[in-house]
Amino acid sequence: MDGNTWFMSSLNDTIEENEPESLYFPSSSSKGRVLCIKGQNTSDGTKNSYALAWPEALPPSAIHLPGLTFVSDTYYNYKNLWHGLCAIAPFVSWSTKNQCLKPSRWVLFRWGELHTKMGSWVWNLVKVKFGDVGVEIFRNGDVPYCFEKAVVMRHDMKGMGEQKKMRVFDLLRCKAREACDMDPMGRGNEMDERGVPVIRLTLFMRRGARSFKNGEVVKGIFRKECEMVAGCVLSVFQSEDLSFCDQVRAMTNTDILVSPHGAQLTNMLFMDRGSSVLEFFPKGWLEHAGGGQYAHQWMANQSGMKHQGAWWDPNGEECPNPKQKRQCYLFHKNGKVGHNETYFSEWARKVLNEVRMTKLEQASKENITSSACEC
Repeated sequence: MDGNTWFMSSLNDTIEENEPESLYFPSSSSKGRVLCIKGQNTSDGTKNSYALAWPEALPPSAIHLPGLTFVSDTYYNYKNLWHGLCAIAPFVSWSTKNQCLKPSRWVLFRWGELHTKMGSWVWNLVKVKFGDVGVEIFRNGDVPYCFEKAVVMRHDMKGMGEQKKMRVFDLLRCKAREACDMDPMGRGNEMDERGVPVIRLTLFMRRGARSFKNGEVVKGIFRKECEMVAGCVLSVFQSEDLSFCDQVRAMTNTDILVSPHGAQLTNMLFMDRGSSVLEFFPKGWLEHAGGGQYAHQWMANQSGMKHQGAWWDPNGEECPNPKQKRQCYLFHKNGKVGHNETYFSEWARKVLNEVRMTKLEQASKENITSSACEC
């Protein structure tokens, strides 16, 4: 009965090596029965229910939905970029393994509660892979809806092997670039007119919680270091102001991503493999944020990027109730990130030099950054 495990809790997932844990209907494990859901409640998952039924014996009140249906249940939500990506990735994996099948519709649950849409960034990612798939909201009343075929994912990327995740992220990167009229293979090993490798350094800023306290100073620090490296080009973007394709373009043209901790870092998905990420946290996160603060480090590893470390601000307001860890987490979650000019400068210098040396070594080699959009 724990969080993301109680949805359809009487059914056991199919577990295959390196594949996401899933359920498929109808199948031998369901004895040929199809999945039916009566699930319109958007605030209490315990009031939604499911049943299995033989296709030839559906109740008269049931609405039959033809084709393939993706049914997702997540512990988190579909608006956050990182959590949304974790929810859709297992379906991408399943599709590539099954003749690139696309769904006729998508059903979204969170803790068993029906959700009616994903965040725009997440939904754009769905569209570049699966096309205009409708979100099913069971608009014909509180009756059973039975699916001709259904795939159910209840545990996000649990069970997916590292290489499987890498291939899924490669495919999504490729599809997103293609949809945004870019070369799916990325920029390659770009050189300037002097024959010097171009290093594209991007500051991806955010507003509000976990933004930099003094963004102009931070920009100045990285601008100064960039100017000292031949071929370095600095770009600064406000993540909230960019469309989906603007974000894809910005990241495709990025070798080193500098950004505070936040969902906008999920855009590293669109960088070439081997690109670098520098991450920044406000005071208190190291002590109170738990494992979730490493989400983008995990993503970097899973998508072929280099997470070049993180900086936790040692300065800032203290939590008013230090014994209440949850309250302290929420308190620091809204904090902002300061700066340390000496540390930032040395850190930027080190990473810039490493990237420059790597590009020089690769100058005579073909730079393949992603697999073809095969599916």
